[in-house]
Parts: sequence; structure tokens; C-alpha cells
Amino acid sequence: MSAALLITAAALWGAAAGALLPRAAYRLSVPSEEDWRERCPGGHPIRGWLGRARCARCPADTASYGPGGALLGSALLAAVTAVLCGALAAVTGARPELGVWLAAVPVGVLLAVVDLRVRRLPDVLTLPLGAAVVLLLGVAALLPGHAGDWPTALLAALALGTGYFVLFLVNPAGMGFGDVKLALAAGAALGWYGWSGVLFGTFAGFLLGALYGGALVVVRKAGRKTAIPFGPFLLAGAWAGLLVGAA
Repeated sequence: MSAALLITAAALWGAAAGALLPRAAYRLSVPSEEDWRERCPGGHPIRGWLGRARCARCPADTASYGPGGALLGSALLAAVTAVLCGALAAVTGARPELGVWLAAVPVGVLLAVVDLRVRRLPDVLTLPLGAAVVLLLGVAALLPGHAGDWPTALLAALALGTGYFVLFLVNPAGMGFGDVKLALAAGAALGWYGWSGVLFGTFAGFLLGALYGGALVVVRKAGRKTAIPFGPFLLAGAWAGLLVGAA
């Protein structure tokens, strides 16, 4: 498969997967003490988890709901996921691990949306994501043409998870336990390409988070002690680290 065809296929996969995220984002975007949403704002039961956040029984002007509920929101999620997948395909090439990255990206986008909305990284996503990345990379390590090291990925998952757990113990108000669980998946992915990727991706995540927090302080949207959702920046750093490592 040519590079252009591979990138196009990955981007189309990302667009299709991203377009299916709005309904799940709406259902999962609740505070940690609440159950997942079962009904639309109009009170009608929601069927399934994937698809547009739109209720067929509500009036047309109020049918769309939740993050990405409107057509523009769905298109935005699709576009973001497509760009992320296409970029990974461009630098990874037709290596076995590309399948792991393409499977993980839509879940990461969904986690980022939920965390931005309610500062929550649901266990129903973070724990399966970590297990899936580790197991799928183990499968990729058995296939010819891979460019990573599975034992290092395992060690990196433990190392990054432990590091985030220490940060959680030191400052639980600034680092949530969901971030600790998400760090397992990020560590495994980054460790696949070696420890330099782990360091780069981790640093990039903290740098992006610091820049975001600083910008909020400058525009007076937050104070110096205001907690921000860190999951999106952890994921963005991991994505950047994968780009560097795969290249």
C-alpha cells in the first residue's frame, strides 16, 4: 500500500470513528458521583452509545444535545480524529503497531472531550484502553516489520503510572486518579519506541498543560490554584511522543 493511500485510509477511519463519538461523550460527561446519562435533555431514553447526539423524538430545534450534538460538533470530532489518525499513519507507515494507534486514538479523543467537560476520566474507558494497548502491542511484537520493543513498553507503563501515582499522592487536588490510570496506556504506547519517547511525550504533556493553565490565568479565567483537566494534555503529549518515536 502506498503512503498516500495508507494516510487516506487512516484519516477516513478516524473521521468515521470520530463521527460516532458524540452520543458516548454526552452519556459519559457526568460528575464522578453520578450514573451515566440514560435520557436526552427532553427526557427520552437514549439507545446505544455510538452515533450523533440527536433525539428523534424531540422537536427539531432541540433535537441535538450534548458535546458534539449538532452537526458542526460531530464534524469537528470527526475532523480532529481524522487528523490525528492520518498524522500517525504518515510517520508510522505500514508497521503492525499502526493498528494499535488507530484503535486507541478515538478512545483518547472521547476521553479528552469528557475530561474537558466534567474533569473526569471514566474507568470504563481508561482501564480497558491500558489493557488493550499493552495486549495489542504484544501481538504487534510477534509480527514482522514492527519497530518497537514490548518489554520496554511494559516497563514504561509501570514507570509512568507510578510517577503519576506519586504526583497524585503529593497533590490529589491537582492530579486526579483518572490521570494515573490513563498514564498506563500512555506509558505503554510511548515506551514502545524507547525511553526517549517516554521522556518527550511526558514533558510535552506537562508543557501543554502549563501553557493552557497560564493562558487561563492571563485572561483571568482561572487563578493560580485552579485545577484544570489534565487528561487532554497527557493524551496530546503521548500523541506528540508517538510522532517523534515513530519517525
